[in-house]
Amino acid sequence: MGADGPRTGRRGSHAGPEGPRKGWKGLATPLGILAAVAGAFAYVGTVDPNEPGHYPVCPLLQLTGAFCPGCGGLRSAHAFAHGDLGAAFSANAVATAGYFLFAVVWVLWLVRAWRGQPLRIRLAPAWWWGIGTLLLVFSVVRNLPFGSALAP
Repeated sequence: MGADGPRTGRRGSHAGPEGPRKGWKGLATPLGILAAVAGAFAYVGTVDPNEPGHYPVCPLLQLTGAFCPGCGGLRSAHAFAHGDLGAAFSANAVATAGYFLFAVVWVLWLVRAWRGQPLRIRLAPAWWWGIGTLLLVFSVVRNLPFGSALAP
């Protein structure tokens, strides 16, 4: 027994004074995030980004004529919201992969929240460099003639 009481063997649990928030109480944040994301997708699904005048133009595209890694993301989200995965992938392959990655991480978060465990995703610096490199390569290739299939 330590000076501050018995040890429970649980390190770093972010339990408040009432203990870990298990069950329905722990689901408020993940469900709130899901509601916000669903609302955003519902809006983009309703207000078509293919129609001019609804959304601002990408500043990088407007200034340089080059596609950034996010260009086509709204069109991708619109197609995804309508269930057209081919058009979503064609508009922005990275964004479409990100939707599925978000779904996997969200389910993991929901399960951990139900159990009263925090969600901790720690990526080593090499992973962050890899993600940055992937986005840079994606941006360069989609702006080259042979990578035009990746352009929105």
